[in-house]
Formats: sequence, structure tokens, C-alpha cells
Amino acid sequence: MYILGMESSCDETSAAVVEMADGVRRIRSNIIASQIETHRLYGGVVPEIASRAHIEAVTRITEEALAAAGVSLREIGAVAVTSHPGLIGALLVGVNFAKSLAYANRIPLIAVNHIHAHVAAAYLSVPDLKPPFLALVVSGGHTAFYHVTDDTTYLEIGGTRDDAAGEAFDKLGRVIGLPYPGGAALDQLAYEGDKTAVPLPTPALSGDEIALSFSGIKTAALNYLNGAAQKGTPVNRADVAASYTARIVEAIVKKTDLALRQSGLPTLVLAGGVAANSHLRTALESLCRRRGVHLAMPERSLCGDNGAMVAAAGYFEYLKGNFANTSLNASALDDPAAAV
Repeated sequence: MYILGMESSCDETSAAVVEMADGVRRIRSNIIASQIETHRLYGGVVPEIASRAHIEAVTRITEEALAAAGVSLREIGAVAVTSHPGLIGALLVGVNFAKSLAYANRIPLIAVNHIHAHVAAAYLSVPDLKPPFLALVVSGGHTAFYHVTDDTTYLEIGGTRDDAAGEAFDKLGRVIGLPYPGGAALDQLAYEGDKTAVPLPTPALSGDEIALSFSGIKTAALNYLNGAAQKGTPVNRADVAASYTARIVEAIVKKTDLALRQSGLPTLVLAGGVAANSHLRTALESLCRRRGVHLAMPERSLCGDNGAMVAAAGYFEYLKGNFANTSLNASALDDPAAAV
């Protein structure tokens, strides 16, 4: 069947057509309207501007996705849309557009959790992937571990106590003057520096808890930069990038190792925008080889927000009969039901 997936949780408007069936996981189209150039002026995403940009793009990119796939709306078996979590204004654009489109064309509507969608991107790159597995979602808004017992059931078993790894990368990138988004540029700059040059604390909390905290390393890095500026001491940006990246990656790998040992799961899925980070991918590949664990990662092009991952997640909700209706609303929360 063909699933139309729609994503608008942050600063990418995306629509995709994915063909899903037993043994078939094929992306027919995946159109993404990025807002990077718009938000670069501000050094970060401005929610109101993002929402307006989604409004301007959503009709066009949906038409483009259908045309690129060579599929008409009559052939679409379901419309899947990210309903939570994310920026509430941005989410509302996608949810209301998807509701209207599905209702007007009598197509089943499916609400998708954004985090689950990131994990589902791995199904499109690793055709034989099946639960149960350990999922590590690392993005600008999330750093969390999940025991995925089946295609729609996620049990969070650990994660960050405060900031997300992606936010920590972007913050340092912005402070040292790298182009927005800072995380991607920081990834490359880190190869040019000495990872032992700048002493920084580990984000891995002590003990046998699968817990991380990135606020401390951010503060330590800022203090180092401010101290150097006050003393008039030159700073090697590459050394800062290398040291910062190394401490974050080492901490995530340490807690991933702990999560694998405690869960006993044979497969690790790495997902989310920071799953494209080359240092993290390499380190987790090494960990999984040592532990004899299968590592499944989406292609880098599917790590960021996109409609194809939403369609993939929507397919499994479709199989479970988890349909939404016109009362569907957006929510900024990871679990909207927990707030009721």
C-alpha cells in the first residue's frame, strides 16, 4: 500500500510517499522544504517564523511528493502525520492540513509520534529489521533509550536529565562562530583538533543508571571560552570541537553499552538528527562489533526530519488499526495522554 507521510514538527516541511507491505519498504518520493537559510539569520529556529513557512510550503510539497511518486490521491491508503512532540505551531500546520486532506478524500488518518518516526526510518534502510531491539534516539530535542518490544510499543529506559545532545552540539557551534546549524559544522571541525586539549566533564552520570546530563559540559565549555577571552588567550576552535565532541560521544557510548548489557537486546537502532554525526556512528559501530550486537542505522539522508520516516511509522500504526479522526490535535509533549 501507499502511505502519504507528512512532517512539520520543527523547521522542515516534508511530504513523502512510501510503499509498504510484507517484504516491501520502498520510498517513492520524499520532498523536504528546509528552512535553514531562513533561521540562519537568527542562529536558531524561531517558532513563529517556522509555522508561517510551513503554511507557505505544505500544499506545494504535497503535490510534489505525489507527482514524484507517480501516485494519485485515490491510490493513497493512509495519510500519516506527525502529531507530537515538537513546536506546537509548526505541528498544527501539518496536523490540520493532513486532517483536511484525509477527510476530503475519505482516506484513513494516522497520528504519528515524532520519536517513533525517527526510529522507523531504520526500517527503510535495513529491510530485515524487526523488534525487539534497543533504540537510541539522539536529536536536537531528545536523547533517550527505548526498549522497542514491537513496531508500535516503546518503553523509555533512560536518557538525558536536561538538554539534548543535538542542542549541546548546536550551542557550542554557535558560540565558536560556526555556520548554522552548528552541529554539522562541528562534526567536521572536530577532525582537525586534539580531543585531549580541553578538559571537560563527562555528560554520563555515575552509577548503573542509564542517564546523561549535557548542561554541565555546555557550561564548562562556555567558561573555558570566556576565561580565554578575558585573559586574551587565543583559542584553537578545532581543539575545542574535538574535545567537546569526544566527551559527548564517549558518554553516549558508555550509556549505550550499559543499556545493551541491562536489556540483553541483540540489536541497536541509532536514530534522530544526531545519528548523522560521523563520530557517533563510528564509535557505536565499534561498540557493537565488540559486543556482537547488530547495529541498524538509517541512511544519513533519513536521519533528519522527513516525511518518509513518518509514513513508515504510520504503516505499523495502520496494521494495528490505530486510526485518528477529525478531533486529532497536535501536542508539544512526548506523551500527550500523560498530561490528561
